[in-house]
Amino acid sequence: MTLEDVVSASGKAMAALDASFFRVRFDRLTPREQDYLRAMAELGPGPHRSGEIAAKLGIAVTSAGPLRTGLIRKGMIWSPSHGDTAFTVPMFDRYMVRAMPDRPHS
Repeated sequence: MTLEDVVSASGKAMAALDASFFRVRFDRLTPREQDYLRAMAELGPGPHRSGEIAAKLGIAVTSAGPLRTGLIRKGMIWSPSHGDTAFTVPMFDRYMVRAMPDRPHS
């Protein structure tokens, strides 16, 4: 097995995950939920403080609360400790950037 083989297989595996495993989860999201997760993705895999995510979105923490709650109910994120938020699926942050490349939140 060569480095070329590993790189090729990794790319194919990621494409397969994008087309199925990740895409199924993405398609269950509302546009506002997608924006929330895209903002989270810019912060990295996490966990992140709720205030950081709200600031990235340019909204108040109180406005972000219902979005966060809905995403927890859908199993997309979880709270490892009070006020922290993390993705439930490894590498989903990178998928969100690939899925929504033209929607940065600054």
